[in-house]
Amino acid sequence: MERKELLEEVTELLDYYCQDCFVKRTFNKEYGKNHAQSFCINQCTIGEKIQHYGKLLLEK
Repeated sequence: MERKELLEEVTELLDYYCQDCFVKRTFNKEYGKNHAQSFCINQCTIGEKIQHYGKLLLEK
Protein backbone atom coordinates (compact mmCIF):
# COMPACT_ATOMS: atom_id res chain seq x y z
CA MET A 1 0.00 0.00 0.00
CA GLU A 2 1.11 3.53 -0.65
CA ARG A 3 1.32 6.16 2.06
CA LYS A 4 -1.79 7.98 0.80
CA GLU A 5 -3.84 4.76 0.83
CA LEU A 6 -2.72 3.97 4.38
CA LEU A 7 -3.70 7.44 5.58
CA GLU A 8 -7.10 7.15 3.91
CA GLU A 9 -7.66 3.77 5.56
CA VAL A 10 -6.81 5.16 9.01
CA THR A 11 -9.12 8.11 8.44
CA GLU A 12 -11.95 5.80 7.41
CA LEU A 13 -11.47 3.64 10.51
CA LEU A 14 -11.47 6.66 12.82
CA ASP A 15 -14.51 8.23 11.17
CA TYR A 16 -16.56 5.05 10.97
CA TYR A 17 -15.75 3.32 14.27
CA CYS A 18 -14.20 5.81 16.69
CA GLN A 19 -16.23 8.97 16.09
CA ASP A 20 -19.31 7.82 18.02
CA CYS A 21 -17.84 4.92 20.00
CA PHE A 22 -20.11 4.07 22.91
CA VAL A 23 -17.39 2.26 24.85
CA LYS A 24 -14.95 5.15 24.60
CA ARG A 25 -17.63 7.66 25.59
CA THR A 26 -18.69 5.54 28.58
CA PHE A 27 -15.12 4.98 29.82
CA ASN A 28 -14.41 8.67 29.36
CA LYS A 29 -17.34 9.59 31.62
CA GLU A 30 -16.80 6.91 34.25
CA TYR A 31 -13.01 6.61 34.48
CA GLY A 32 -11.58 9.61 32.64
CA LYS A 33 -9.87 10.38 29.38
CA ASN A 34 -6.64 8.49 30.15
CA HIS A 35 -8.46 5.24 30.82
CA ALA A 36 -10.57 5.61 27.68
CA GLN A 37 -7.51 6.24 25.52
CA SER A 38 -5.64 3.38 27.14
CA PHE A 39 -8.52 1.03 26.34
CA CYS A 40 -8.59 2.19 22.71
CA ILE A 41 -4.85 1.71 22.29
CA ASN A 42 -4.39 -1.56 24.17
CA GLN A 43 -7.63 -3.54 23.95
CA CYS A 44 -9.79 -2.31 21.06
CA THR A 45 -9.42 -4.21 17.78
CA ILE A 46 -9.77 -1.00 15.78
CA GLY A 47 -6.96 0.54 17.84
CA GLU A 48 -4.78 -2.45 16.98
CA LYS A 49 -5.49 -1.98 13.27
CA ILE A 50 -4.62 1.71 13.52
CA GLN A 51 -1.35 0.83 15.27
CA HIS A 52 -0.54 -1.65 12.51
CA TYR A 53 -1.12 1.00 9.84
CA GLY A 54 1.02 3.42 11.86
CA LYS A 55 3.91 0.95 11.85
CA LEU A 56 3.55 0.54 8.09
CA LEU A 57 3.61 4.32 7.69
CA LEU A 58 6.84 4.56 9.71
CA GLU A 59 8.50 2.08 7.35
CA LYS A 60 7.74 4.23 4.30
